[in-house]
Amino acid sequence: MLCSFDGKTPRIGSETYVSHTALVVGDVTIGDNCYIGHGAILRGDYGTIQIGNGTAVEEGVIIHAPPNEACVIADKVTIGHGAIVHCKSIGSYALIGMGAILSLYSEIAEETVIAEGSVVRRGQKIPRGVIAGGNPAEVIRHASAQDKAWWEGAKQLYIDLARKYLAGGMREIN
Repeated sequence: MLCSFDGKTPRIGSETYVSHTALVVGDVTIGDNCYIGHGAILRGDYGTIQIGNGTAVEEGVIIHAPPNEACVIADKVTIGHGAIVHCKSIGSYALIGMGAILSLYSEIAEETVIAEGSVVRRGQKIPRGVIAGGNPAEVIRHASAQDKAWWEGAKQLYIDLARKYLAGGMREIN
């Protein structure tokens, strides 16, 4: 469901699928070829949310921004099921694991993975090209070329899934 709020209306790019059970409110911009899954909540009510092209926001994700601030999510980011995203930024090709929490003003660099269930604390910065996990999140290791190749294929799965949903792949039955 797309909802305007306080004079601001969501903007959705071409070939982007937004589930009818997702809630997208206010000052939210979603790029092209994105997937916004069932039950996701994107609250651009007192802050701004910007999502780049080819990004997947999986089921049950909550995204919000602080008052008069922006949460900027770059291109080809994957945000796993049930994650809570209240950060300043997520760089391109990042992967946020299921159930992870990205707290206020945190920053996730490009090509970085935040492991499932991890907590990135307020204002914490996670560097480029690493896999980080824990509470608070700490660098575990650097991402390998094999990791990056696998992620590219996984990101294409959601671009293709969005196209399939848009082509009428889901129908309500009684």
